[in-house]
Amino acid sequence: MISVTIKPFTRICQGDVIRDLEYVEYVKEKEGICEISRVVFPHVIILTQDCDLKHDYKFRTEEKESQDKLLLSVLAAPLYNAEHVYLGEHLSELKIKSQFINKNKSPGDILRSNQNPRYHYLIFPDGIKIVPSVIDFKHYFSINTKYLELHKKNNFVCKVSELYREDISQRFASFLSRIGLPK
Repeated sequence: MISVTIKPFTRICQGDVIRDLEYVEYVKEKEGICEISRVVFPHVIILTQDCDLKHDYKFRTEEKESQDKLLLSVLAAPLYNAEHVYLGEHLSELKIKSQFINKNKSPGDILRSNQNPRYHYLIFPDGIKIVPSVIDFKHYFSINTKYLELHKKNNFVCKVSELYREDISQRFASFLSRIGLPK
């Protein structure tokens, strides 16, 4: 079980869990009509390093000569219901079928013990109304900083404590830096 705080900081923080976050999948225009495809994730976790978020906030709220510390966007990843991940159905609303993971055998144990580099398993404390969840490190996205700041005000759930967020960050970085070898 992870440790969390439920008191929100004013600024966006690494490890923030935010509910009902809207991700714009694509925008296309044809003959003056815009089509916008949006995905609303029930819960996301902020992955961007806290030092970068802290500097961004400071430069947004104080008058500075240069603005080289400002972030255009923040990295986030959806938190998927672990039961849906086991069944390979966590992306079913997007019409994507994922691999079945047998939760009662070795693959499920490996996922739950965070030994599969692609996934990070989280259990939240009793006071937090989030089911056991999985971060799939292949599914991360960026979100506009100003939009996220406004959205967080009414949709903050909790913040993963420093020790756990650093573990997630290290595992995410390790997954992204892997070297793909040809088969």
